[in-house]
Parts: sequence; structure tokens; C-alpha cells
Amino acid sequence: MKEIRKYLAEFIGTLVLVLFACGVAGQTCAPANEGSGYLITALAFGLVIVAMAYSIGNVSGCHINPAVSIAMLISKKISVKDFCGYIVSQFLGGIAGAAILNAIVQDTGKLGTNALYNGNAGLSFLIEVILTFVFVIAILGVTSKESNGAVAGLVIGGALVLVHLLGIAFTGTSVNPARSFGPALIAGKMDGIWVFLLAPLVGGALAAIVYRFLDTDNK
Repeated sequence: MKEIRKYLAEFIGTLVLVLFACGVAGQTCAPANEGSGYLITALAFGLVIVAMAYSIGNVSGCHINPAVSIAMLISKKISVKDFCGYIVSQFLGGIAGAAILNAIVQDTGKLGTNALYNGNAGLSFLIEVILTFVFVIAILGVTSKESNGAVAGLVIGGALVLVHLLGIAFTGTSVNPARSFGPALIAGKMDGIWVFLLAPLVGGALAAIVYRFLDTDNK
């Protein structure tokens, strides 16, 4: 029953992330020279993480992102069984969130899908790896000590805002395979989706490996 609760929490958290944050992204749709739309979207993603961290964080850890889960697996903070359960729950939550959003806006062009930067898969892959690395290493750092528990959600939310402020202009910022897959599936825009599925996982894994080397407390 405890495992089911954790998986349900991950499903709900990812659903809320896609519904609200991708919903805001799709509704603002500001061009590159109008920074307010970027800021609003970045804040939406960060605020959802803050809200979910302080609501379901004590249940599942509030990963709501396969890139975070793979980092926690490499860091030996979750089991392989939980990793698999989290991944399935996150992807189902992302799909459900996108389906609900589509039912509300009734426009597949406003689901906050990601896109390759200038059609360049290689460059987009690199961008997503870098963005995810920064986001996940911030998570690993702030969650490494129990004394940071009170501020962890704020730090993680702030880190997500930060990577969005840079990444939106390039790929729309994924850093989360489940967040990208749900809207892409519902919108029928699967071109280049492999970049947004694989690159965040690579970035998350690299963050875990690098943080393990940097974390002298575990040596």
C-alpha cells in the first residue's frame, strides 16, 4: 500500500505539472522579444514544483521527473523497483495532464510542447543535457542534508525557474521526459521527441555521477 501511495503521488504531481505549467506556457506564447511571457512560464514551472514539494514530497520525494528519478537511483536513494514504478507513474501523469489540458483549451497548439532548436537535434540534445544537469545537481545538493528540508522545495523550484529562463528560447525547456512526452503525444507532435526523452536522462545521470565525486561527506 505504501508503494501505491508513492506511485499515485508521482502520478498526481506530474499531472499537475503538465496541466498548470505547460498550460501557462501554451497560453502565454510570447515571442522571443517579449520577456514577460518567458518569465511567467518559468515561474509557473517553478511554483508547481514548490507546491508539489511541500504537498507530496513527504510521500514520494516529489520527483515527478524521470531525470530526477534516475539520479536518485544512481545515488542509491531509491530501489530499482521504485524507479520503475515512478517512471510509469510519471509518464501516465504527464499524458493525463496533457489530455485534461487539451480538453480545456481544445487547441493542440497550446499544450506547451517542446521543439528542436533551429531543427538541430544535436544542439538541442546538448542544451537539454546542460539544463538538466544544472537542475538535478541542485536537487542532489539541497536534499543531501536533512537540515535543508525546510527550504528544499524553494531551492528546487528556483532552480527550475533558472533553467527555464535560459532554455525556453531554445527548446522550450524540457529537462523532464514525462513533461515532454504527454503534450507531444496528445498534440501528435512526436518529431524529435527522442531528444526530450533521452537528453534529460543523460543530464540527470551525469549530475548524479558528478555530485557523488564532489560530495566529500560520502567519502
